[in-house]
Amino acid sequence: MPSGNAGGIPIAKTIKKSDTSTSTVIDPTGAQIRCATSGITTTHDITYSSPTTDAKKSDLKLDIQVPTSTSGKKPLDIYLTGGGFVMADRTANLNQRTYVAEQGYVVAGVQYRTTKDGATYKDAVADVKSAVRYLRANADKYSIDAGQVAVWGQSAGGYLAAMTGATNGEKSFDVGDNLGRSSEVQGVVDEFAPADLSELAADYDTAAQKANCAAGNSAARWVYGPGTKKSVANRTGEVAAADPGTHITSKTAPFILFHGSADNLVPPSETLNLHTALRAKGIDSTRSVLTGAGHGDLSFTGDTSASLPWSPQETMGHIVDFLSQHLK
Repeated sequence: MPSGNAGGIPIAKTIKKSDTSTSTVIDPTGAQIRCATSGITTTHDITYSSPTTDAKKSDLKLDIQVPTSTSGKKPLDIYLTGGGFVMADRTANLNQRTYVAEQGYVVAGVQYRTTKDGATYKDAVADVKSAVRYLRANADKYSIDAGQVAVWGQSAGGYLAAMTGATNGEKSFDVGDNLGRSSEVQGVVDEFAPADLSELAADYDTAAQKANCAAGNSAARWVYGPGTKKSVANRTGEVAAADPGTHITSKTAPFILFHGSADNLVPPSETLNLHTALRAKGIDSTRSVLTGAGHGDLSFTGDTSASLPWSPQETMGHIVDFLSQHLK
């Protein structure tokens, strides 16, 4: 395994073998998805919320893709990119987003606040829920079936998707505009995302564990806020509250989770433990492990090849099948 870091995120040298007994194993070397060049109308730079963080206003944007090959309202899938809690490029992974849109879904790529904005996970979850409410409020404008909404995220974006779906019905995250609309979602697609930040390097070598638990790193700021001297190594009440697994109720949305067996940025046990917790609470959850696949969202480091194991037709087919099952 490579050593060093990716965009400031420590990379592990060794990875403990993942338990796949409750998961499907996928060979990610099949044919890649292909996207057409027509049949979708895209609108860029839509401001969906303007929250204030540390007295600074942020105009949060989204881009929306609406398939035009069929008429009528369509289910909505909100995409959340990764970025190590530090950045959130809503334009990332255009190929995968376009493929899902071509299957008949309105797809919105959504920006959210990060630690660079002085934000914590609470702010970012509130942003995603604001986007859900905004799109429901504008459902007619964008041909959206407001009753059929899923969130799909990768890495840090997958974490936010998981938090959004796990906290269905929790009003503490509903702040801002369009509060008359529901922020509940009907499905969660979680790809190679963290969950319990105190176990963020549980499958890794000692050096990676030490780096992931360093005081004041991006994970610590994500929980405790800017300038913190704390670490996520100890599962304090604050760290536990940042774990989607602690928010599971009967209102939690169905999940599908994915992880690469060779992921050296976010350990495979993160999605496994969340999958186990969901099932223990009676929530519909499936998980797949991609053999030999690493962390799939490194676009923020300039590495676009890392996404290739995550865009074969088989892998994307599992996502579309999940959406078709839960978004009627």
